[in-house]
Amino acid sequence: MKIPEVAPEKKEIKVEQPSVQPINTQEAEIKKTTNKPLSKPTGISSGFSINSFLNKEEKVETTENIAVKTENLPQNHFTDTDLQMEWKIMLKQLQMKNTFVFNAVKTFKLEKKEENKIKVLFPSDSAKVEFDKVSGEFFNHFRRKVQNYTIEIEYVRDVENLKIEVVTKRKIFEKFIEKNPLLKDLDDLMKFDLT
Repeated sequence: MKIPEVAPEKKEIKVEQPSVQPINTQEAEIKKTTNKPLSKPTGISSGFSINSFLNKEEKVETTENIAVKTENLPQNHFTDTDLQMEWKIMLKQLQMKNTFVFNAVKTFKLEKKEENKIKVLFPSDSAKVEFDKVSGEFFNHFRRKVQNYTIEIEYVRDVENLKIEVVTKRKIFEKFIEKNPLLKDLDDLMKFDLT
């Protein structure tokens, strides 16, 4: 027995393709407008007002000079060696604590000029700025140590005498040559390596 085959039905499928129309870029501009700013809500302010900054009056800063009566404070004698010893101690402490300030102030010279006057010789203004960071602490300590509260400090810029000269082996040898010219002949003969 044979089963008759059924012929498949033909279905027509219509696919509608949209008609392609060329889009003119000038005609198809899209405009979006917003009513609110996109960044932050308006309820929060930054705390900085441009108007108040522009309208701000320049405030005159007044500094009060506190005058300490030195009549009743001790005025004991101190020597230059006392000053130099305390300066060296302070430099050692600075070398351990703050090497940047130490390198700036190690070339400073402190001298006792009069009974109650200390002369500070400094090489440059930038070094003096670094010295100002530690000078108050140093001089207060020194006043307490020697029990002399009438010490005055005088700052003098002295570039010429405070330059540190780098002494090399060659320079040392040249100084010896000045004292003994035969060393030059010896150097020519032996060709010393003085680098």
